[in-house]
Amino acid sequence: MGVGMMLGAHIGPRARATIEQADVVFGAVSDPLVELWLQQMHGDVRSLQPYYAEGKSRHDTYREMIEAMLAEVRAGRQVCGAFYGHPGVFARVPHKAIAQARAEGFEAHMEPGVSAEDCLYADLGIDPGDVGCQHYEASQFLFYRRRVDPSAYLVLWQVGVVGDRTVTRFNTGPAYRRLLVERLAEDYPAGHVVTLYEAATVAIAAPRMEQLPLSRLAEADLRMQTTMVVPPAVALRRDEAMMEKIRRLDDGVQARVERARTGEEDAASDDHVDTPRGDAAIPPHLPSRAAADRHAGDHSIA
Repeated sequence: MGVGMMLGAHIGPRARATIEQADVVFGAVSDPLVELWLQQMHGDVRSLQPYYAEGKSRHDTYREMIEAMLAEVRAGRQVCGAFYGHPGVFARVPHKAIAQARAEGFEAHMEPGVSAEDCLYADLGIDPGDVGCQHYEASQFLFYRRRVDPSAYLVLWQVGVVGDRTVTRFNTGPAYRRLLVERLAEDYPAGHVVTLYEAATVAIAAPRMEQLPLSRLAEADLRMQTTMVVPPAVALRRDEAMMEKIRRLDDGVQARVERARTGEEDAASDDHVDTPRGDAAIPPHLPSRAAADRHAGDHSIA
């Protein structure tokens, strides 16, 4: 279940009902206050946070979380996993737990929630349909060659641990961030202003929306939950060759519409010209008796 980003404000009625009706609830939430709030909804809430540890591979952490949840499912209990944000966005455990449960023959369902991405669009006033939006996990962005479009927004998630190949650290540090800046410098100027974003998790807090030039990223305060938003650096470029192909298609469609309209007008004209009085009551879409006689005349004996 997704409980959203902000304590109590983003949870949907289906998610709330599922939490309240479960036999046991496992929680992975963004703030200790959110965990206390979960405990008010259910008497048996088990935190997944203790599975994390500095120097411990998150792959091991995720396996242990999944096994803890599946053990209760195998015991015949109704289990609910309550995850902050959207349980399917940058969250490996919910996907893996559901897949494993289904593979073992159990029913499993994911209920969406308000994600950090949703909050980002609202807080920063970004419409991803305006000029487009690319999303990458920051380390994956460094490890692989991605085709960046600087005319669209670029959103990099988990920049605080960028470059971590061990999956054991909670922060990587300035040297790794300089490599990210080096990669981004291929498409953006050093002075290009980016935004460091963190959604608010309680109503009394404000979201983090810190702007700084790309060249200062290495020294910035970055945490695991920090997302970096890189706005467009260049304008959209129109593909004139493709636009010409589309124009030709449009012209063809319009020509067919005109021909169809002309044919309908001609047919309507034929139905109403020189119609004998005895056929006046025949609907226009049916052939008149006189017209039928004319067509049959070539084959009739006088």
